[in-house]
Amino acid sequence: MNDHTSHPSRRHVIRSMVGGSVLLPGVLSEMLAGSTARAATASGAASIADPLAPRPPHFAPRAKRVIFMYATGGVSHIDTFDPKSTANGRDGNGKDKLMGSQWAVRPNPRCGTEITDLFPHLRQRLDDVCVVRSLKSAHSDHTQATLGMHTGSASFARPSMGSWVSYGLGTLNANLPSFIVIAPNLPYAGTQVYANNFLPAYHQGTRVMPGDEPIANLRPRKASREIQRMELGLIEAFDRGHLAQRRDDGELAARIKSFETAFAMQAAGPEAFDVDSEPEHIKSLYGLDRAAQGAGAEFAWQCLVARRLAERGVRFIELIDTGSRPNWDSHGDMKEHERLAANVDQPMAALLSDLKQRGMLDETLVVWATEFGRTPKKEGNYGRGHHGECFSVWLAGGGIRGGMVYGRTDDIGSHIAEKAIDVHDLHATILHLMGLNHEKLTYRHAGRDFRLTDVYGNVVNEILA
Repeated sequence: MNDHTSHPSRRHVIRSMVGGSVLLPGVLSEMLAGSTARAATASGAASIADPLAPRPPHFAPRAKRVIFMYATGGVSHIDTFDPKSTANGRDGNGKDKLMGSQWAVRPNPRCGTEITDLFPHLRQRLDDVCVVRSLKSAHSDHTQATLGMHTGSASFARPSMGSWVSYGLGTLNANLPSFIVIAPNLPYAGTQVYANNFLPAYHQGTRVMPGDEPIANLRPRKASREIQRMELGLIEAFDRGHLAQRRDDGELAARIKSFETAFAMQAAGPEAFDVDSEPEHIKSLYGLDRAAQGAGAEFAWQCLVARRLAERGVRFIELIDTGSRPNWDSHGDMKEHERLAANVDQPMAALLSDLKQRGMLDETLVVWATEFGRTPKKEGNYGRGHHGECFSVWLAGGGIRGGMVYGRTDDIGSHIAEKAIDVHDLHATILHLMGLNHEKLTYRHAGRDFRLTDVYGNVVNEILA
């Protein structure tokens, strides 16, 4: 068989596609006709030469990327990163029902930061961690607080933090999305936690599901990659002609870009998610040598893949710890925290250790957060209610001062006593470490310039190295 019969010419393939034997005309028509909804873009132009190309930051960044770990449900600060004494009748049985930390408290042997025994592995990495104990939540309802943590707005749909970072900086790897969310289940605010909202659609997060095939339909159906490339080339040519007549059609521009990224990911994606290629000692470090079933192995996979995506230039990686149920919302029994902490403690510590030994921690900002804390008074038998007045988050790497605690709550964990910050301050600090001025990272929509921090926010300089 000669080369002509083995590899059809471009002219032959295009003729076949136009005739409908390879590309169904209805598919092309739907793609062209269904993309005409106008998007409110900042520039009014929809040039897509490379809309996710790396963009210069406002100033020299400390971090190249963010790994954001989100614990759904409201983790008790009192029982984890801001432990409170059980002395003076704070056992939950007194008249005021005050209940101190339900687990023993020990310090990191080098920096002295105290956390409870829920996180023994993470405790050993606290030299690299700044624990913030004085954050105030945007709301005390799950959905609103989750929206606030991810978008800066607890009341209205806004672009997510990852979308803002993608918009501001682009991506370092054109073969992978700039913003990836690894989520076996979604938190209370659903897809809004990674939505682009009014930003161009190619800044929306791409959701990945843990498992053997993290992104459905990633593998091509065509036997020949060259034929597929030609098909997509014809589609792109038609799309660009269509787009030339609709220069402000951001939805169409995003659709074209999604085809390009999807094609590139068919080669880059499977390799990026292939944790089986990791040496056994790395899989053991993360806890992937434990039973294959269970959330512990699942979150270990998420953390290891996060490191692999960080290596490959993804700007913003979010890991969702659990989903809407069961999660950290321990109203009836704080002992539920024990099982959930066991699932994530070793993988989180391993991620910090792995990044550091590879020389990546200094340029990777790792953030752990939840939507709010829990009440110092017990609820039910031994549970706690929602508490937005104060709670804890932690940050590591990427320009953060490790081995320190920032802020203080009162002696029962009810209110902030020193150095209060809110979610806007946290967002401003994250953007700052990525080289972005939160007041200058704006997007014009509906007649005004929007930003992640709205009209608020101050960089928390004391936690910067």
